[in-house]
Amino acid sequence: MKSVGIAMYLAHLGFPVAATQMEFSVREGLYSSINVAGNISLGYSHFYAEVVRVKQAAVATASGKRLLLMFDELFKGTNVKDAYDGTLAVTAAFAGYTDCLFIVSTHIIEMSEALKDRDNIHFVYMPTIMEEVHPRYTYRLQEGVTEDRQGMMIIRNEGILELISSASLSSS
Repeated sequence: MKSVGIAMYLAHLGFPVAATQMEFSVREGLYSSINVAGNISLGYSHFYAEVVRVKQAAVATASGKRLLLMFDELFKGTNVKDAYDGTLAVTAAFAGYTDCLFIVSTHIIEMSEALKDRDNIHFVYMPTIMEEVHPRYTYRLQEGVTEDRQGMMIIRNEGILELISSASLSSS
């Protein structure tokens, strides 16, 4: 997502982009929700900072501008149920704006079932190649929705549970 945002920004400035080829349509702005941080001085939690950023993007979108909007793991600062509901609702609502280009990343693959009948939502993923018990990432998009589930495998590979268990036993 960062690569797309940087390439679009540079292309709009007339600079070369790091790509063999790139086609794009001119946009009137770019909004992103990538690495959004909380703001203690304003009393914003991580989640609230995300909500504020999405609201800013929604206001800009509703103004009728042709925008590129990129959301990385929407609402990761809240519980899984609210993250699912919020991401689904926001994605479905933004899909109604056909003059804008939206890129939404999520690990909540169950959303694809709820959105699969929308003809203007396109699903892609980055596959993982397993080399024994170690994942290797291709960083190449493929059509569809991933079936990969490696979170617990990576946790086990790092020996986290064993470290916690052995630390717990030695402190007893």
